[in-house]
Amino acid sequence: MVKADIILSSKYVFTGLQDEPIKATIAIKDNKIIEIGPKEEIWSLIGDQTKVFDMEEELIIPGFHDFHMHIMMGSILQKDSVKLFDATSEEEAAKIVAKFVETRPNDEWIFGVGWDHTKWKEKVLPHRTTLDKYIFDRPVLLFNAEVHYAWLNSKAIEMIQLTKDTPDPEYGEIGKDENGELTGLLFEHAIGYATEHAYKLPKEKRVQLFQDFLSETKRLGITSVNDLYGAKIAPNLLDDLEIFKEFDREGLLTTRIHFSPELKMDLAEAKELQINYQSDKLTFSGLKQFIDGVVTSHTAFLLDPYKDRPETKGGTTYPSETIKQLVKKADKEKFQIRFHAIGNGAVRLALDAFEEARNENGVRDARHVIEHVEVLHTDDVHRFKELGVIASFQPKHIELMESEAYTARISEEQKPLYYPIKTIVDTGAKAAFGTDFPVVPLNPMMGIYQAITRKDLNGKAWQKSEGVTLAQALKFYTATPAFGSFREKELGTLEAGKIADIVVLNKNLFNISTEEILETEVKMTIMDGKIIYENQVVPTV
Repeated sequence: MVKADIILSSKYVFTGLQDEPIKATIAIKDNKIIEIGPKEEIWSLIGDQTKVFDMEEELIIPGFHDFHMHIMMGSILQKDSVKLFDATSEEEAAKIVAKFVETRPNDEWIFGVGWDHTKWKEKVLPHRTTLDKYIFDRPVLLFNAEVHYAWLNSKAIEMIQLTKDTPDPEYGEIGKDENGELTGLLFEHAIGYATEHAYKLPKEKRVQLFQDFLSETKRLGITSVNDLYGAKIAPNLLDDLEIFKEFDREGLLTTRIHFSPELKMDLAEAKELQINYQSDKLTFSGLKQFIDGVVTSHTAFLLDPYKDRPETKGGTTYPSETIKQLVKKADKEKFQIRFHAIGNGAVRLALDAFEEARNENGVRDARHVIEHVEVLHTDDVHRFKELGVIASFQPKHIELMESEAYTARISEEQKPLYYPIKTIVDTGAKAAFGTDFPVVPLNPMMGIYQAITRKDLNGKAWQKSEGVTLAQALKFYTATPAFGSFREKELGTLEAGKIADIVVLNKNLFNISTEEILETEVKMTIMDGKIIYENQVVPTV
């Protein structure tokens, strides 16, 4: 009889097949779950070399799968940058950066993330001269909380050779004052003017950042991720893949990476990547593109004008017909397409594009995705289910700012639903969760908590009726991302025959208060049948 390598047992095992945990024992051989059932049935699989763990009342779940993140950009900004989320003014943010600079004497560029003028006392955008007062001899690049616009000092502007005559990109804007002088702000794709210089880190540095990322995902029980590109502000995809592939080849990749490069009209590069990257742990997944920006900078594309700026509805990265042609061409070649769409106009355009592609190319199991869906018109709710489109949410974003940052800009006449998770899944459509790292931290517990409580930055419930159950939140962080990555037969639930990507939590989420979810930690992470993280775990046998 085959003997198991690892046996896990608990009174509370959330397989993802039910809405409540069950009492069960799991047997693992090589990288697969070979059996799951009552302890007395599984115990016969114990051999001399079997590691047995009785977790008693601790919760066993499938490995977390973060469906939307940016690995290398996140690693740079989370590990090597100053955090400005708590700054209450432009001046305070600059002072925080100045203190950080003192700790980084050898960094060529100073990175920062998290400033948000919508929650400052003076709710106005910052200026380069404020940064210049404190840091004038090294370039500073500070991303706002949503990473859709950036604040630079004069040294950075000099380094990237930006002038008032530099043209705006096709989508984005170089900030200028009433006299045409540079303010130090770059919006949307204009950020690329800075990042193409700032992200030129030595390979050794990027390898270390990636190693740190893997250490963090182990600790947090994240066994799979979807790494999305398609932005002009991200590091070079090919540089990242070179490092990822080396880790995979050497057996060091402890988080599965499903990556989606930029959706372009020319699909030659995408086809080549699809052929070259199909390993069990590093695989091409689909294509990603932006339709719009974000609400706080008035770049999210709305159906009707902004309440506080009636002269604009925001805009799209490309004309709507171009976006539809991009989709039709890629869909015809059987690619999955993932669109960043935050405003209700952008979401509708994405749905229209998917519908036109289906009508032209025929119905297929495409599993196209709309990312964020932060503002949705009620008329479009049913279309996710009808078109088989996955709604990809990042619940922690709900807490990123005050709800008034949205309601002050979007009129009730637009019938806005904000982060409408429950409304969409109640139609039978699928929802998947992620973080959008580095916009928010990697910890899945934060997203689960927010999906249930719907609290904004001030702790105020925001369209609380859109809250989901704990079981739903767990499935949206495990099973649906596996489905969205076309890997539901291998990943996402705990079943015999599936790959053993498993997490043990130190608290049973189903028996604690909602507030305690944030205190819950991972006790063990198993990926590909191997224990890759342990926190004070003692084998029974």
